[in-house]
Amino acid sequence: MADDDTLDLIRAALDDAARVKLAMRDLAPQIARVATRTADSFRAGGRLYACGNGGSACDAMHLVEELVARYKRDRPGLPAHHLMDAATLTCWSNDYDFEGAFRRQVEAMARPGDVLVAISTSGGSANVLRAAEAARERGVYVVGLTGRGGGALRALCDEAVVIPSDATERIQEGHITVIHLLCELVERTLFGDPAA
Repeated sequence: MADDDTLDLIRAALDDAARVKLAMRDLAPQIARVATRTADSFRAGGRLYACGNGGSACDAMHLVEELVARYKRDRPGLPAHHLMDAATLTCWSNDYDFEGAFRRQVEAMARPGDVLVAISTSGGSANVLRAAEAARERGVYVVGLTGRGGGALRALCDEAVVIPSDATERIQEGHITVIHLLCELVERTLFGDPAA
């Protein structure tokens, strides 16, 4: 049986997670705008790209797999790509620097009207910032998923979805919720309500 300190820690973490999720209700208009713009990009033949580091890289890959495969319904795949290909990252980083590895891929692939989802819990990841800069230069719609007030990433985004927390774990939990909402809204917009 767990001791009282362990139970108190668990309950405090769950209370804090619930507080952040409730505060995220204020982000609903932003999430809706991002979903609409993403669906519009797909309709026009655009693509979505996503990047991040560590846990944020996993979130970027999760977003992409939900769009390419499926979220809640069977439907055609959507053109999405994560920028965490190991061979490309290590090639560029070995020959040049880690900071430019995402930027180079944006330069090579992204076109006006595409979407970049740049994920950084701090808003200060140098390689994510460089990718956002390259995307803006190319007329790509830049979405930032961040926290801690948004950091430097906020100023580089067309839409910065800033989780209202300074705790990395709460920010990451918020990001996965936003990702799931985006997938659901994009699917509904492009393919209709699966329950209908």
